Amino acid sequence: MSKNINLQQYLGREIPCSCGRNHSTTLDALDIDRGAADRLPEYIRKKGWKKVYMVADINTWEAAGKDAADKLEKAGIAFEKYILPYRELVPDEKPVGEVFIHCPKDADIILAVGSGTINDMCKFISAQMKLDYIILASAPSMDGFVSVGAALIVDHVKTTYDAHCPIAVFGDPDVLVQAPMDMISAGLADILGKYTCLLDWKMAHLINDEYYCEEVVAMVENALEIVTEQGPTIKDRNPEAAKAVMEALVLTGMGMFFIGNSRPASGCEHHMSHYWEMKFQMEGKKPVLHGTKVGINMIAATYMYRMLAKEDIDFDAAMARPFDYEAWKARVERCYEDAAPGIIALEEKCKKNDISARNQRLAFYKDHWSQMQAMIEDNLPQVKDMENLLQMLGGPINPAQIGVSSEMVEDGVVLAKEVRDRFTLLQILWDLGLSEDYGHRLAVYFSEEQGK
Repeated sequence: MSKNINLQQYLGREIPCSCGRNHSTTLDALDIDRGAADRLPEYIRKKGWKKVYMVADINTWEAAGKDAADKLEKAGIAFEKYILPYRELVPDEKPVGEVFIHCPKDADIILAVGSGTINDMCKFISAQMKLDYIILASAPSMDGFVSVGAALIVDHVKTTYDAHCPIAVFGDPDVLVQAPMDMISAGLADILGKYTCLLDWKMAHLINDEYYCEEVVAMVENALEIVTEQGPTIKDRNPEAAKAVMEALVLTGMGMFFIGNSRPASGCEHHMSHYWEMKFQMEGKKPVLHGTKVGINMIAATYMYRMLAKEDIDFDAAMARPFDYEAWKARVERCYEDAAPGIIALEEKCKKNDISARNQRLAFYKDHWSQMQAMIEDNLPQVKDMENLLQMLGGPINPAQIGVSSEMVEDGVVLAKEVRDRFTLLQILWDLGLSEDYGHRLAVYFSEEQGK
């Protein structure tokens, strides 16, 4: 059973931790309860802000923005609004520039009305302008509400920029539960992705001695338990379930804030999702919700991890395998297209494909292979259980359901590790020389499952 979440316990204090660090958050207020928007004007007045810059898009304006604007107006609080003229908002240079341009000079607080994309844009812009920002959530669709990173698409590359946490989060369960069900299921799927991302972190801690915090892991695992317990009831538009899921999403984001990056919530399942997202943008396809892609790639990563647990590896052959940089570069240029220069520059900086470092890791794998196999068995659910849960929540479980081809699946397994300098399952597969084979086997699995 999950523990009840008391998010207020993390606010306004420094928390000594067994990991050796002291954790704290700059989040000042959290109101996820009925009538939250009614209390927003009083909070703004209490903090002494004089001019609110409200940012929404067409959808979030209707869902929550118009009501919030009416409440601000009735309370006599000065504000200007900018409604981004998009129903399917992509956080690239154009809308980010629009929000900058329309910001009034005398604004001293930004009010972001929405979920993932609006939040990321306002998080980044407010940090650049050295302003605080508030998020009024319109859907429980992702876990980045209170994280410090802002995920934007710049020069065609999905990039997470250092930004800051909102000063306050408001969300009315009666509003959240009325969000489109695909957005709600995306939020649930985003949390389910923590199964594989936490295992990636544990592997990185074991193999590379990467910093690791048991307390933050416990926070994220509690969020996972809440989603598996409460998630199925949200199909009935249960406000209490929406509240629980929103709190789980915030709890995960708070874990990211404590660590200072997205490691507790983003692993290989996110990197493959980023690759798909970038390909969709390059091909002019309709974007797919972040959490939806993460849920499918959680299944993909679970499937590959479980294959890996059964492998009998020839480590000497893996160490002898050369790396053809020019062939790698050509594939990056073919698959990443306009984003390729950024990907190549990241590799030149981080050297994820360095043979000497790879062979050092392979020597470690050889000595600890049984331990790594046991970690997989101990930390991951069964693939079918996750597929059944996602289906119960109304979410897709197969790449074909969202227009991702078998070729894109295979390329993602091989190339998605290049999107970030972060150790995950994808790096392990590359080190072992298994990326191509696993990409193909994964694509076959999804193709066969789709045909059933």
